[in-house]
Amino acid sequence: MRTTVEVVGLVSTLYALSLNLSYLLLWPLARRGMTRAIRRRSWAWHEEAFASPLTPGVSIVVPAFNEETVILESVRSLLAQRYSLFEVVVVDDGSTDATARTLVDAYGLRRVTPAPRNRLRYEPVTEMYRAAAPHDLTLVRKPNGGRADALNAGLDVARHPYVIVTDADSIIDPDGLSVMVRPVLEDPERVIAVGGTIRVGNSCRIESGRVMEPRLPSGQLAAYQVIEYLRAFLFGRVAWDAIGALVIVSGAFGLFSRDVVDEVGGYWTDTVGEDLELTVRLHRHMRDQGRPYRITYAPDPVCWTEVPSDIGSLGRQRRRWHRGLWECLWRHRSMMLRPRYGAPGMVALPYFLTFEFAGPLMEASAWVAFPIGLALGIVSWHLVAAFILCSWVLGSLVTLVACGLEEQGYRNYRRLRDLGRMMCLAVFENMWFRQLIDFYRLAGVYDIVRRKQGWGAMRRTGFNEA
Repeated sequence: MRTTVEVVGLVSTLYALSLNLSYLLLWPLARRGMTRAIRRRSWAWHEEAFASPLTPGVSIVVPAFNEETVILESVRSLLAQRYSLFEVVVVDDGSTDATARTLVDAYGLRRVTPAPRNRLRYEPVTEMYRAAAPHDLTLVRKPNGGRADALNAGLDVARHPYVIVTDADSIIDPDGLSVMVRPVLEDPERVIAVGGTIRVGNSCRIESGRVMEPRLPSGQLAAYQVIEYLRAFLFGRVAWDAIGALVIVSGAFGLFSRDVVDEVGGYWTDTVGEDLELTVRLHRHMRDQGRPYRITYAPDPVCWTEVPSDIGSLGRQRRRWHRGLWECLWRHRSMMLRPRYGAPGMVALPYFLTFEFAGPLMEASAWVAFPIGLALGIVSWHLVAAFILCSWVLGSLVTLVACGLEEQGYRNYRRLRDLGRMMCLAVFENMWFRQLIDFYRLAGVYDIVRRKQGWGAMRRTGFNEA
């Protein structure tokens, strides 16, 4: 017992030091990336992109399953995009509510004959509807096959060379498309995917499908996710992009070259982490073929989404995310630590395995071993207190840095009480919310062991339309 406790304590300490070191290495990369993005920002460029005949067409694909409470606000924001040539394709994935009827009635959709390209595999399309001008809106109906299956159907119907995927519970800023396409216009031969920023839309003031006033959610669960998302996108993904190791283009807001996605066979339908898996597969495909490419991140365009506001939905979401992470890591395990796969294989995937997937397992081991060590007199309480304090201080510091990057670059939250709450949340997150998320991730490991399948439902409350 003594030896086991000592080994677990030593490993946990070394693990925490390695994790903290990785954060310190990501910090300057994130700051440099955000500074560069701010300097490159130009509103005049948006007008040029809007007017240029060389701007490529974009298809926006929206999978929807029982989304009647949010579908109208989402589609309204998409149709209001300031972009020269785009279409919106909503895929009703066997909804049992009034998702399809809501769209048909709101936009006067008329039934047409389906004409997919049949390049990808998915449940067959049963109905297709089109809107009259000026709305370039298509509704596709099919039996339920899951999110990845619905995305494949949307990709197969899409008419334009670039596709943006988003969720039915999301609202994109008016210039979102033009900013997402900017990396493509700057490097059309190499850019095959672009990730955008996801923000929490709960409690924001919405008018005509547009976020008019960002607000920190009133509920504690959703509020903590605000700073969690800031840390993940403005700190994490900006840094990963800086070294060419971005391995996840979020399924809530990402742009892809349709031809390259066709080449790799579209989304993998046997996973619940289809966005991560597709991004890694694109890296693998391009490097196996020796083709120059870029998968990059554009921090400026923002997609506002509804996050779980109740404990049950949050738990199901995080368990699903952890299962999806493992499914991707296992499927692409042969990429790890192989120089031919560059930074994604040598750095990103090992990091996600060591710190993202194994993180909750290591923390759980520490929380079990340290009390036993204290009881047996093996471990000093001074050491345990110092370990907890250092982890808490560093975790709070990383989150405060992410909040600082948000304030430096965007200043979305202008109310003083929102800024004050964000600072408090950054400090208190490491006292209970992070431990709650780790518990759900541990439950996700249990789901992996028992080979649980399925997506899991999320309770929607809808956006606050003014």
